[in-house]
Amino acid sequence: MYPYHGKIKQRIRAGELRGFKFVRTYNNIGPCILLLFNTYPNIRPIRPYRYREYERILIDWKRGLFHE
Repeated sequence: MYPYHGKIKQRIRAGELRGFKFVRTYNNIGPCILLLFNTYPNIRPIRPYRYREYERILIDWKRGLFHE
């Protein structure tokens, strides 16, 4: 099984994240956070039940705690 969230977190720590946004719908999966990366795959959706898990990571990213 592909470690979807583990790989996303690794990419964030490596400085590949360039932004994120909340959307009401994305590819028929409903509301989610879209993580925008500067490398392929460029977009990764995060569903609402995972928001709390990503809250601290995204706060730290906004504070510049990961590599640019």
